[in-house]
Amino acid sequence: MELVQGWIDGVKRVPSPHFDERPAGEIPSLLVIHNISLPPAQFGGPYIDQLFTGTLDANEHPYFAEICHLRVSAHCLIRRDGEIIQYVPFDKRAWHAGVSLFQGRERCNDFSIGIEMEGTDDLDFTPQQYQSLNQVTRLLMDHYPITSEQITGHSDIAPGRKTDPGPHFDWKRYKALITG
Repeated sequence: MELVQGWIDGVKRVPSPHFDERPAGEIPSLLVIHNISLPPAQFGGPYIDQLFTGTLDANEHPYFAEICHLRVSAHCLIRRDGEIIQYVPFDKRAWHAGVSLFQGRERCNDFSIGIEMEGTDDLDFTPQQYQSLNQVTRLLMDHYPITSEQITGHSDIAPGRKTDPGPHFDWKRYKALITG
């Protein structure tokens, strides 16, 4: 796995228009883990790609009418089978964290990378997802000043507002993979 101009070489790319430049001189120093499923608790299908590219049709599912207007993205999605999809180059600011705070710093999008795990707060993630997340994390740690202490969940930077990646995300397993 290689990083070429902010993109992971060899993974599926679905470029999102929902990004912009990071503040001058800012490089990613935080990794934020999320979970997502569209429709809620359903996996597969084109809907996450559509949300992150601004093409989600409100008529496809009742829930989509609530979210189709959002301008959001993440840097990557890791599907249930371990497939990695990248939407935004890592050197750009994806719009994944919203109102957020990490170690006294607000606006986490400015200095973070967002990775979505296809899943819910109520279901275990797959071994394939942990393996892919490990690969991506190690790649990012090789290129950016991200350490295991600078990896967190969306719920930790937006408490009370967000719950992901949720109680079924196995932090102990993940940390053992990235440090072992």
